[in-house]
Amino acid sequence: MFFTRKQTALIPAEQALDGRTARPWHLHDEHVVLGTPVVTDTAPEGLEVAVFGLGCFWGAEEIFWQMPGVWSTSVGYAGGTTPNPSYEEVCSGMTNHTEAVRVVFDPAQVAYADLVKKFFEVHDPTQGMRQGNDVGTQYRSAIYFTSPEQEATARELTSVYGAELARRGLGDITTEIRPADEATYYYAEDAHQQYLAKNPYGYRCHANTGVAFPADQAG
Repeated sequence: MFFTRKQTALIPAEQALDGRTARPWHLHDEHVVLGTPVVTDTAPEGLEVAVFGLGCFWGAEEIFWQMPGVWSTSVGYAGGTTPNPSYEEVCSGMTNHTEAVRVVFDPAQVAYADLVKKFFEVHDPTQGMRQGNDVGTQYRSAIYFTSPEQEATARELTSVYGAELARRGLGDITTEIRPADEATYYYAEDAHQQYLAKNPYGYRCHANTGVAFPADQAG
């Protein structure tokens, strides 16, 4: 009962697992689909970074790496308390992290607004601490912005999509919107990176509202 309760509610920071000072696992240098670096702590000049949480990161990463203008993707853990957590620790509900996707993109080829619109269309941002049958704090909806311009776009588009969901009688958006520098991103283990390219018949969770982003709206 205690374990289940903690999975569906964030815990006080002082109760979080201790974690570790450095990442204990090796990551392969090359993205197996895009051929670009997986570890991109500093984006190349002219590129931008977006970080999203939208449920299980396996299927989420696949969606973003297929978008034209996306240069690299990785999966990791963001928005939590425990430094350098493991997958098992995140799934315990004792680190406060989301399963996140880090997207490095060329804004000359794909607008940040288009990434946010895709984010809203491919998951259900009204489900709180779950996506479909995946239940837990690690599955919550989140946007971690990396610039004031990204924040303005994210909040505007959240309002627009929320109004569309309300018009259709659907739930309120529960998406967490925070600065990325307050929601430190930690790269997940190598086995999780580009998981569905390595395991094409693997698990995909694409819970969504079925509502397309209004074509005539801002962004």
